[in-house]
Amino acid sequence: MIIATDFLIAMRCPLCGKLDFHSISRFAFVGVKNIKITCACGAPKLIIGTKNCRQFWLQVPCMLCETNHLVYYKAKQLWANKVEFFYCNDTNVELGFFGPEEKVYALAEKYEYGLESLFDGLGYDDYFYNPEIMFEVLNCLHDVAEEGFLYCECGSSQIEIDIFPDRVELNCKDCKSIRAVYAENDEDLIKIKDTPKIVLVDNGLKLLKKLSKAKKGKRRSLKPAKD
Repeated sequence: MIIATDFLIAMRCPLCGKLDFHSISRFAFVGVKNIKITCACGAPKLIIGTKNCRQFWLQVPCMLCETNHLVYYKAKQLWANKVEFFYCNDTNVELGFFGPEEKVYALAEKYEYGLESLFDGLGYDDYFYNPEIMFEVLNCLHDVAEEGFLYCECGSSQIEIDIFPDRVELNCKDCKSIRAVYAENDEDLIKIKDTPKIVLVDNGLKLLKKLSKAKKGKRRSLKPAKD
């Protein structure tokens, strides 16, 4: 008999809305009462806790009702051979799911879980000034944060994201700096797109752009020729 030692959680971030996958092992709870999972953008996503390794609880921050949901599972449910879903208690909207790795990945691909599909289902098109631009900007920010290149000049990489109809606000948890990334039109998207590094500075944001191939080639051509 093969006993599963890992399960995979697929869950959207309650702030940036990005779906990510997190593998949880039985052995991770040896000598530990709870495990905290955070998004690459810095937002807390989930806490899994237990007292006896027979019953577990999941504390889930909800982006819909702005509270924490507490759900209980037996160990055999977490490490079972089927996919389980957890929901917002108030809206009955799915917040995430977990189960065997191959089944979770297959389900995520089949239903194309993503930020845009979540907002469409909740009617967020009426909330944002330009939903398509907002989705693109959020995806860009998440990609930068995932690479570890979204941080404050104070040295902190703990950046929280608040979403408004026309902008995204980046908040440094350490020095409390707040900087805005606007998401109203194509110009706003161009400013943030293909930006590999974003730094919160005194006078706003410092965006490090990628060099184009033409510029890279031009720089190489400036090197002195060898005899």
